[in-house]
Amino acid sequence: MAIQTVNPSTGKVVKTFEEFSPEQVSKIIDDVQQSFLKWKNTSFEERSVLMFNAAALLRKKKNEYAEILTLEMGKPITQAIAEVEKCAWVCEYYAGNARKILSEEIIETDAAESYVRFDPLGIVLAVMPWNFPFWQVFRFAAPALMAGNAGLLKHASNVPMSALAIEEIFSDAGFPKNIFRTLLIGSSLVEDVINNKYVKAVTLTGSEPAGKKVAETAGKVLKKTVMELGGSDPFVVLEDADIESAAKTAVTARIINNGQSCIAAKRFIVVEKVYDEFKNKFVELMNAVKVGNPMKNETEVGPITREDLLAELEIQIQKSVEKGAEILCGGKRIARDGYFLEPTIIANVLPGMPAYDDEIFGPVASLIKAKDEVDAIRIANDSSFGLGSSLWTKDLEHAKELAEVIESGSVFINGMVKSDPRLPFGGIKNSGYGRELSNYGIKEFVNIKTVWIK
Repeated sequence: MAIQTVNPSTGKVVKTFEEFSPEQVSKIIDDVQQSFLKWKNTSFEERSVLMFNAAALLRKKKNEYAEILTLEMGKPITQAIAEVEKCAWVCEYYAGNARKILSEEIIETDAAESYVRFDPLGIVLAVMPWNFPFWQVFRFAAPALMAGNAGLLKHASNVPMSALAIEEIFSDAGFPKNIFRTLLIGSSLVEDVINNKYVKAVTLTGSEPAGKKVAETAGKVLKKTVMELGGSDPFVVLEDADIESAAKTAVTARIINNGQSCIAAKRFIVVEKVYDEFKNKFVELMNAVKVGNPMKNETEVGPITREDLLAELEIQIQKSVEKGAEILCGGKRIARDGYFLEPTIIANVLPGMPAYDDEIFGPVASLIKAKDEVDAIRIANDSSFGLGSSLWTKDLEHAKELAEVIESGSVFINGMVKSDPRLPFGGIKNSGYGRELSNYGIKEFVNIKTVWIK
């Protein structure tokens, strides 16, 4: 399998890497295990110093790392810099809070003393996607390493430069040799890595099919998994919403990361009374989005990451139109080098269309008219996904009531869905299970151990 960096702005190969052999992979895992046996006995204070070092490196070299992100997957450079800064934040969060979160918890029972402790599991394998090449990795690695685990990274095969840079960051920050390693391998070797006796758990961010395959493999050998899969997040606009603010946020929520985000808003569900007002503003603002060279600061949307992904988007748009959807703006590939698509809004979206049923991974918004609030919530929940959701209304107490019935891992009221180291992140239904970030995320990959003393 080719492991290459291809610049999506030009379609040209930048660099090719040789895939690791099974023997190399086995040797690396052995080395990581030996490093873990020492690392698990280090104090939180020792780990914290090194994690703060990693954060400082990220901030110091943020422009350099951002250029790698933009080169490999095409995100606008300003967003790439923000991604690197966010990685520093998650390192700082766990460096400052891991000890408190994982401190022994005293439980009053009939014992003379009883408590719960949180011990590291061992090597955690991360199977990560290309859309946030640094953030997806650091949000697993920071808590995993602070908990005393070791990390193995199988990154997407189109972002090898990012994968190697992350390994280098932990090394340069002073972490023990082999406590975090990158495996340059294709998907065919993932099963062997999961089956390795030293690998104790797996976390995956990616597509639903990839998640099912990895979960099945891990399940056969009874290894813990966390799955953060796709999403088709609803963006629900009720009749008392601030339409101007909602429309502006809607554009940002759809085009962020070139529309290639699991938690990007994808289905814009608007009640009938304000539908036309929202639609007109939404189209106006989407038409004003600046598409171009992602290395330029003014660019808001860069290229789709791969040629095959752009072709898939074109098919989803075409099939939706064939079934009665209407393109309000965009909808076409841009005639230039690279893999560019016009920012697009599709209306008259109904069940049975890809724009309604599927996850559309690009700057394509599905606009759906709801009869009223009840219908809007029904449509929001009418999805196989349940990652994030956004709800727009001025009645905040009522919004809290609606948050109880929206089927998703998060509900953002009058704001755009985003991840935050302080809050748990993850989904339900086909969007996966388990949580990343916050105190919940760091406890996914520890042995929650009861100690009872008579």
